Amino acid sequence: MLFKIIALDIDGTLTNSKKIITEKTRKQLIRYQKNGGIVVLASGRPTQGILPYAKILGLKQYGGYILSYNGGCIIECATGRIIYQDKLPLEYIPEICSIIKDYPVGINTYQGDRIIAGNHINKYTELEARINRMEMSITDDFAGYVSFDITKCLLHGEPEVIAELEKLFADKYGDKLGIFRSEPFFLEIVPKEIDKAQSLGRLLKVLSLNVDECIAFGDGFNDISMLRYAGLGVAMSNASDTVKQSADYVARSNDEDGIAVLLSEMGRSVFPSLAML
Repeated sequence: MLFKIIALDIDGTLTNSKKIITEKTRKQLIRYQKNGGIVVLASGRPTQGILPYAKILGLKQYGGYILSYNGGCIIECATGRIIYQDKLPLEYIPEICSIIKDYPVGINTYQGDRIIAGNHINKYTELEARINRMEMSITDDFAGYVSFDITKCLLHGEPEVIAELEKLFADKYGDKLGIFRSEPFFLEIVPKEIDKAQSLGRLLKVLSLNVDECIAFGDGFNDISMLRYAGLGVAMSNASDTVKQSADYVARSNDEDGIAVLLSEMGRSVFPSLAML
């Protein structure tokens, strides 16, 4: 089987525990692209938080793609063209803010190159700003401030609180919105029918590629749909057991160059026309 496209989660998958793409991994992915393969970065991060990694991997030069906001936005790196974008209905924001006002959780969305945050700002709110390298603006009236188009909201707090809110929001909005955790401390709220698998499927259709020609790598809860969907779903060994059970194969961890090692091991038998070896 010739795999023509690789979809990669970023945090805990493409990057190591220091949030860095190692040189070994970078070189293997550059080599894959030079030989005709397509690299896709599929992340819950906002677009601004993905662009630095796209630049490191040369996605603009080699014709790669970005699936940001867990697939709520698909961007062609060569042109900057938005192929697909969905929007979170703003009418839900006031009620969401009313529900969480007494919970020790923060809420944020994204406006250009800034994170807009409200409610209870905590260490996880600051983590979201830091990992995306974006400035943060804090508002006392999040619902009133957000009057512009957005693709997702993110709730952040201690895992046990986020788990409680996940159930609450899934029960209340599960038939209207996408509700899921990307990390134990992050709860994603996105438009209905948005996840990495569906977004990847939209991209494959645009590229006239078959799902069997796709490998997906991931480690988080929000990667499960993509791992199940892809022709070959690969979980990192640092993933939880739930994620691993959703994959076809478990690679070495993100601190052991799991992506690069697996691609190298696959060699010509998997990439015959790409001359991987």
